[in-house]
Amino acid sequence: MQTLKINGVQHQIDVEDDMPLLWVLRDVVGLTGTKFGCGIGECGACTVHINGAAVRSCSFPAIAAVGAEITTIEGLPQNGEHPVQKAWLAEQVPQCGYCQPGQIMATSALLANNPQPSADEIEANITNLCRCGTYDRVRRGIQHASELIKEKGA
Repeated sequence: MQTLKINGVQHQIDVEDDMPLLWVLRDVVGLTGTKFGCGIGECGACTVHINGAAVRSCSFPAIAAVGAEITTIEGLPQNGEHPVQKAWLAEQVPQCGYCQPGQIMATSALLANNPQPSADEIEANITNLCRCGTYDRVRRGIQHASELIKEKGA
């Protein structure tokens, strides 16, 4: 039996050591906002934060997250007040929306560490895939969120 701290809540889990964190989140804990995409850590649909860093949970063993702070899309403000959530709505980023929890989590981790990223830094750090091809809207959303953070800090 292990304890995982997810979105500030302690969860007792009893799973195999090699079970990916994604399946613990979805099937054991019941947090289904984090999506399954590729299963090999390439697409980013399963992105969550572990101690503030963006991690692809489909290829990350849950046991490796013991003692860490895990944040899923459900751990962002439910009222939509996070700058990335606001920007995503303002820029109408999603099309089908399936990849968006991962896109939002990757973006919020980037902006937490680098609130004013350059275009090159965005390209290097946001590598999540989108079947709908909304990459221009994602970039606009990131830039908008960056502006909101800058305004808030000023």
